[in-house]
Amino acid sequence: MDGSFYLEELSAHTREDGREWDKFCAGVDEFLDAELTEDLRAAGRRTTGLKSDAEACRAWREKLNARGWYAPTWPVEFGGAGWNTEQRIYFENASAARDAPILMNSGVRTIGPLIMEAGTPEQKAHYLPAILNGEHEWCQGFSEPQAGSDLSALSLKAERDGDDFILTGSKVWTSFAQYATHMFLLARCDPGTHGGKGLVFLLVEMDRPGIEVRPIRFIDGEYETNEVFFNGVRTPAADRIGEIGEGWKAAKQLMAIARGNNTTTGLLRRAMRAARRCAAEAGPLTPSLQMRFADLDLRIDTLEALDMRTKNGLVTLDGGPASSQTKLLATELHQAITEAALEAAPFSDFAQAKYLATRAATIYSGTSEVHRNILARAIGCP
Repeated sequence: MDGSFYLEELSAHTREDGREWDKFCAGVDEFLDAELTEDLRAAGRRTTGLKSDAEACRAWREKLNARGWYAPTWPVEFGGAGWNTEQRIYFENASAARDAPILMNSGVRTIGPLIMEAGTPEQKAHYLPAILNGEHEWCQGFSEPQAGSDLSALSLKAERDGDDFILTGSKVWTSFAQYATHMFLLARCDPGTHGGKGLVFLLVEMDRPGIEVRPIRFIDGEYETNEVFFNGVRTPAADRIGEIGEGWKAAKQLMAIARGNNTTTGLLRRAMRAARRCAAEAGPLTPSLQMRFADLDLRIDTLEALDMRTKNGLVTLDGGPASSQTKLLATELHQAITEAALEAAPFSDFAQAKYLATRAATIYSGTSEVHRNILARAIGCP
């Protein structure tokens, strides 16, 4: 199986009984070998974008959910597997090595954990089970035509009317809105404010009257993102995270969660396997590309080691800055892998599509420049 060079060394401090670890690994391997059909593996291998095709994702989610592994790091009391960092990494790497479909589930990865942290008891009871069983699919409504890297410049209007807000405006680059049943979004509820003040973080059903989704097609032909228009959309004020006017706080909590898990080392190892596959089909690697591929392998191992240390409290970088560090390193490494693959196999349709698909990786969830500024402030740079 690919990689995980540092996993044994770094996990030694948390694992008292090696037999239990071996039992866990064997259980993961046995499950993946038994449940990943060739059709599912083929869907995983041909994936160039953020997630595999919808049918493969549905089939794989059902298998994972039946085993209790759809939400690996969620606490058991909320229906998750309750895994620690090393268990999660092993599972991600083992899944990638077998070409499992890629599930980029905003419900499990982002809004679910935020609801656990900041939601009301009623929200936890309503939303968390529906995320796990696939009833609810979520998309993120943050970016706007005039509010990309400067998210706090958003202008989607949330006008209070009794127990409801009325939403007017638009969002853009909304990933997988065409499949979503719900959107979590930021809107401006106080028109006299600017920046991060006067915002509300809302949970909105996508079938409400007045919502229109328009596709945005990428240069590689993929359809993953959308424009979403709100034309007087009425939504309950109670369907929010946090207090009215303090939506920026909830958004920062959510982004700290998302930035730390949107590009995993499993995803990067999968990209390296695909790069080698494309290169092998194109012919022998030049010495310089051999060295480049070896360097990329080492960078993945290093990122995995950092992930282990950060999640286990061994790196003293607080909250948001730590997630910025992970996001910055992971997405730039993802791009470097696809660039090397394209150089090794310039006529490969897959390598070309994968290269184009990762161009946005250093833009979404905050640009690399924004994250470098966050890290600079964290270490006291003026």
